[in-house]
Amino acid sequence: MTSTSGPSAPDPSSSGTYGESSSGTYGELRAQLDALTTEAFRPELAEIDQLPTLDIARIMNREDSTVPDAVATQLPLIAAAVDAVAERAARGGRLIYAGAGTAGRLGVLDASECPPTFNTAPEQVVGLIAGGPGAMVTSVEGAEDSKELAAADLTALKLTADDTVVGVSASGRTPYAVGAVEYARGLGALTLGLSCNAGSALAAAAEHGIEVVVGPELLTGSTRLKAGTAQKLVLNMISTITMIRLGKTYGNLMVDVRASNEKLRARSRRIVALATGASDPEIEAALAATDGEVKPAILTILGEVDGPGAASLLAESRGHLRAALKAARTA
Repeated sequence: MTSTSGPSAPDPSSSGTYGESSSGTYGELRAQLDALTTEAFRPELAEIDQLPTLDIARIMNREDSTVPDAVATQLPLIAAAVDAVAERAARGGRLIYAGAGTAGRLGVLDASECPPTFNTAPEQVVGLIAGGPGAMVTSVEGAEDSKELAAADLTALKLTADDTVVGVSASGRTPYAVGAVEYARGLGALTLGLSCNAGSALAAAAEHGIEVVVGPELLTGSTRLKAGTAQKLVLNMISTITMIRLGKTYGNLMVDVRASNEKLRARSRRIVALATGASDPEIEAALAATDGEVKPAILTILGEVDGPGAASLLAESRGHLRAALKAARTA
């Protein structure tokens, strides 16, 4: 999907200077970028291309090491946002990421990893990228500049008030991300705005604004670096802790893992072993009785119930293994 609502290419015959339309669109945009921390120029790195490779690697590593501390400053806000996301998800709401470029790709990545990790339905966690799936590998000109495109993409998903929309943008000004949050909030959906600049339009538009200020990049304006790392860390927290709150884990074990290949089937058996301490024959029998599903297999062993009984207890506990185990032991 593409959009033509972004700024048009500069017209050399216009009355404005080169790179600036007569309405001052490009001048205004440049002023916005000049004010962003993520776009700041670092003169001390102006000769980095002259350094030995090892020195450049050391500088990059030192830069990256500052990102977790920047994320740490936002932990109370992240926790509050995750609790709100989990509350909506518990009643059937979806988690939807919306972003452009690197931010959009990170959202799609996080969403795509939820089904194999937590056995979620493909539509439960969704990643939207400005310009559609093709923008994952190829830039779609103008797509990020359109709030209308974001609204159209969310309309196509039939967004509801039970859903959560997370706008992701390093600058915090990307129209697609801001537009997604504005549209979603107008429908009563929960909204989060994740950016890497303080005082961003995205955070202001969202109910929960998270601003991880990582500072200027090694390469001026290359927000696939520290900003991208920060966004990945926060998205990891949003999806993972939400799934923990939904009962998708037992302790730190992925008990809802989908065994879709040999590696995951081996991991399933290992998870059952770690959770129960049972012998290999017991584990094989439990998995056979539960169609290979890890969570009910654990319940059959620890709760001493059969496969149908485990399924019934988990349904009654809304998928929370600890609650199902308590019910089984009480019975």
